[in-house]
Amino acid sequence: MNAPMMHVVDPQTGEANPADIQRAFDAQLATSLAWRSSTAAERIARLRKLRDAMLARREDFYKAFDLDYHKPPSEVEGTEFMPVLDEIRHAMGDLKSWMRPKRVWPTMTTGGTSAWVEAQPRGRSLIIAPWNFPLNLCFGPLVSALAAGNTAIVKPSEMTPHVSAVMVSIIRDIFKEDEVAIFEGALPTSTALLALPFDHIFFTGSPAVGKVVMAAAAKHLTSVTLELGGKSPVIVDETADLKTAAETLMWGKLVNCGQTCVAPDHVYVHEAVKDKFVAECRRVITERYGDTAQAQQASPHFTHVVNQRHAQRIAGLVEDAKTRGARILLGGQSDVGQAFVAPTLLDNIPADASIMSEEIFGPVLPIITWNNLDTVIRAINAQPKPLALYIWSHNKARTRRIMTETSSGGVGINHCVLHYAHGNLPFGGVNNSGIGSAHGIYGFKAFSHERAVLKSGPIMVAKLFFPPYSGFKPKLIRMVVDSLKLPKLF
Repeated sequence: MNAPMMHVVDPQTGEANPADIQRAFDAQLATSLAWRSSTAAERIARLRKLRDAMLARREDFYKAFDLDYHKPPSEVEGTEFMPVLDEIRHAMGDLKSWMRPKRVWPTMTTGGTSAWVEAQPRGRSLIIAPWNFPLNLCFGPLVSALAAGNTAIVKPSEMTPHVSAVMVSIIRDIFKEDEVAIFEGALPTSTALLALPFDHIFFTGSPAVGKVVMAAAAKHLTSVTLELGGKSPVIVDETADLKTAAETLMWGKLVNCGQTCVAPDHVYVHEAVKDKFVAECRRVITERYGDTAQAQQASPHFTHVVNQRHAQRIAGLVEDAKTRGARILLGGQSDVGQAFVAPTLLDNIPADASIMSEEIFGPVLPIITWNNLDTVIRAINAQPKPLALYIWSHNKARTRRIMTETSSGGVGINHCVLHYAHGNLPFGGVNNSGIGSAHGIYGFKAFSHERAVLKSGPIMVAKLFFPPYSGFKPKLIRMVVDSLKLPKLF
């Protein structure tokens, strides 16, 4: 067990002391330089400590998640513990391969040389985590940072204080300040951290705050990974398995009370199957959470909104849509004082309703009827590129067309959300929904500099291009350049 660190949160402001932040940042410089030569075994040992400490505090996390937003233990296991533990397992199993230099073939103009790519730790990294999956989205990136050989300073969300307290206890127990440090606080703490010249910043949150992070990073030309969000659309056509679609989409929409960056935001349903789809969604919601708002609020299986402010925001979106003519098909109730919003289905939503432009991030699903796919594709392309796109169809040609004519961070075909958990896929957005990728080798690469190395051999083609350009040399150079018009042989 490490000696306790001196930095504490100011009891008056709830913020970390900037002097403590500076001290930890300065202390990590020597460690980050030393860790450039760290072995796979040493990095795996750090990951193992993190894993074992998480598991030792399992019950503490259950209590903390219940206090912060009524999250069921099974949901804690599936959406918080499992992704992090799988990330650790994946890294521990494949780290030697990821760290191994990758040989590359010489090109026409680099004949006589050998070359390879080495993954070098970026150095001191900053991880700013959100509140919606506070353990998963804090420790998940930390796993990648440690696997890549970096030190880290972590800033968990102030909106889930009980979960943050457990994470703070773990980090300060198993790591020294010059290895991994963690600071609690809100905007002032984040601002103090972002003022420092980190070697890499990994931020998860909204596009609006992502722009602030990127602007701060630009002052130091710091590399960034931005995991953002957006209004992820769903398309359900007349060939879809509606029962399975409803069961899966209601899971993806309502897990964590819809507070998920890759949650289905709204659904375009073909008019031929709209009524049946809605009926299946009603069935799933009532079977899982109860048939009244009172039963749903009391359900041990339904997570609540993180706080009253966000509950008021979601309830306001529903009320605005309703005032403008939207129809509530199911739900619509809320108890802001208890941070509860009922699972809600809407249709007939006018285009000017706020819910059609703002990311919902709650248990409310707008349903939009369509009969012309061109209209749906135009609507999707008129919005910023989403983090995910979900297609429910058994028409392969139509599915391919949708994928070709739209852009999103990821795609789920006859499923939703699950691609996040696939450790061999890059997880990330595009433009407004994110920059860079995470998970598995992609997370390792995010926290690594892929360093190009070239070594000359006894015969070097490049000498041909050394001056003076006399005799037969100009003609030979031209012949070599013209040969580049030929097809690549290997």
